[in-house]
Amino acid sequence: MPYKNRKPTYVYFVLIFVFIKIVLNLFAISHFGFHRDEFLHLVLADHLDWGYKEVPPFIALLAKISITSFGNSVFAARIFPTIFGGLIVWLTGLIVIEFGGKKFGITVACLSIIFAPAFAASEYLFQPVVFDQFWWVLTVWLLVKYLNTTDVRYLYWLGVAVGLGVLTKYTMLFFAGSLIIGILISKQRKLLFNRHILGAAALTFLIVLPNLIWQLTHHMPVFTHMKALREQQLDYITPTDFIKQQLLVNGVALFVWLNGLVFLIFSFRLRNFQFLALAYGLIFLFLLMMDGKSYYLFGAYPMLFAAGGFGFERLLKTSGYALRIALILLFAVPNILLLPILLPILSMDQTLAFFRFADKNLPPARFMMTWEDGKKHATTQDYADMLGWDDMAALVDKAYRSLSPDAQKQTVVYADNYGEAGALHHYRKQYGYPEVISLNSSFTLWAPDSLKCKYMIYVDEDGGKNIREFVAGKMIESYTKIGEITNPLAREKGTAVFIVTPNQLLNERYAPELAKKRLE
Repeated sequence: MPYKNRKPTYVYFVLIFVFIKIVLNLFAISHFGFHRDEFLHLVLADHLDWGYKEVPPFIALLAKISITSFGNSVFAARIFPTIFGGLIVWLTGLIVIEFGGKKFGITVACLSIIFAPAFAASEYLFQPVVFDQFWWVLTVWLLVKYLNTTDVRYLYWLGVAVGLGVLTKYTMLFFAGSLIIGILISKQRKLLFNRHILGAAALTFLIVLPNLIWQLTHHMPVFTHMKALREQQLDYITPTDFIKQQLLVNGVALFVWLNGLVFLIFSFRLRNFQFLALAYGLIFLFLLMMDGKSYYLFGAYPMLFAAGGFGFERLLKTSGYALRIALILLFAVPNILLLPILLPILSMDQTLAFFRFADKNLPPARFMMTWEDGKKHATTQDYADMLGWDDMAALVDKAYRSLSPDAQKQTVVYADNYGEAGALHHYRKQYGYPEVISLNSSFTLWAPDSLKCKYMIYVDEDGGKNIREFVAGKMIESYTKIGEITNPLAREKGTAVFIVTPNQLLNERYAPELAKKRLE
């Protein structure tokens, strides 16, 4: 039986790969700057609640703990993602052990996940993605552990993991549903006819209940957010694109997880865990039909890597060390070569040189430079989202300092999108300009009910287009352009900062728009 194969030395062996993962992240986490989404999630630390427009509350609590414990630096913000990334590697190794794998299987699985582009790129930023992946892989480990031990305590911990997963990202609901259906289809369906499953489900419900109440009292903004996401971003993703991305996002580790999928379906030794393959297929099809983003599925791959590592160990059980080492190198080295595209481990100039090299010589890497608009750019979208924010804050501060002390008391700062608003909120602690207002994303939850100001420092994401609209609508008396983001690599290139003198018509537009967005 696989469970009898478990040895303490194997558990300690996994720690080697956890160490590699953490050290790799430490080389990268201070470079370039904050990501657009990181700013938004860090802002939530100042507005703790049971829910937000675009995310559940877990990320806000982590942001509060992070800022309180470690400070406001880029390095500090990425400590928790690095820790959870290490835990994902740890749990992947433990799943291999529960399957019956030994050191070779652990090595293949753990190195695959460490260097796979999907995980290298998503497990150092302060975003819900890495924490969502953690709850998915923890859920799988707890299920596998229960099947190997029949210890009902693992079912109750499973209830906690699913509940916290839902409070991290609502995709956990899709994964949990896929697991349930997969179990019902498989020979393990008796697992669900257990009173302790009901207890675990009740525990999940109690954990999720405060967020559910928040959603109900705020007109279920999760549906509005998903609708907007589908219209603005997901429409660019075709079913063919989604399938292609799933085949490319893990690089050469594709062959590890495909092997794991095959072993979960057909291997006699993994027959008790066949439902994991069924769950993967179900959530894959669901996201394919829903035009989901490729990273929504990332959390399902650790279990496949674990099965793949076990599978290769079985296939090569009579082979010598030379062939095993060659296989490990085959599944790791090509992905290692892609690291500068995935992690900011090099200087900006060196990174750009590598992008040019990859564009000419590594065709499979080109999709990483394709943004949500479907177009190929000079760098990845994640890197572009880390640039220009300090320049923007400096322009806002320049605008603010150009006003007299009396005028400063009657000035507000307004930003068009959540990235700009989050960045200005962060740098406000350094410069001292007024708190930023925005009607984008969760910023509507704490925006003032009206614009009571004589002057407005306006950050226009369209480089002046909105200002011209205000002029045409006679909503402002005058405006002065202070400057714009000029970094050609920044996604915010062209975003301009203005000093505006608004009139009552602008407030008459602002107040109804705020009221409408609060109802969405």
